[in-house]
Amino acid sequence: MTTHVHSIDELTALVGTHLGYSDYRTVTQEQVNLFADATGDHQWIHVDPERAKSGPFGQTIAHGYLTLSLLPVLLGGMLRVDGVTMGINYGTNKVRFPSPVLVGSEIRAGATLASVEPVSGGVQVALDVVVEVKDAPKPSCVAQILTRYYF
Repeated sequence: MTTHVHSIDELTALVGTHLGYSDYRTVTQEQVNLFADATGDHQWIHVDPERAKSGPFGQTIAHGYLTLSLLPVLLGGMLRVDGVTMGINYGTNKVRFPSPVLVGSEIRAGATLASVEPVSGGVQVALDVVVEVKDAPKPSCVAQILTRYYF
């Protein structure tokens, strides 16, 4: 379900509100391999399924930064702000990876609107995001992400 706002005032009124959850998405070995190629991080726990069977997780795991990089697609339908000329990913305030994402797992994101602050030409929005692995006891990623919306 998308939270749809029409003004900065409506956006500001949502501070502290949980915006819901994304749909689940499966993390595949192909995604992990492509991320490894893009970043040069070919550590065996990510890209060698045979060796990973005897490793600490029993199989390959996604890179933490791959999980983080999936946030735009996971959160894409969660919040819609009308009237913006541009929205940009501005960064993160804090990121932690409490548990691994095993390849083949389904993940989803939940988000709470933490703050809306004015910046030149727009606003900076902070979202507290939790990425969950289906049926796992702990989240795989906890982050506060920053987006700037320009009007």
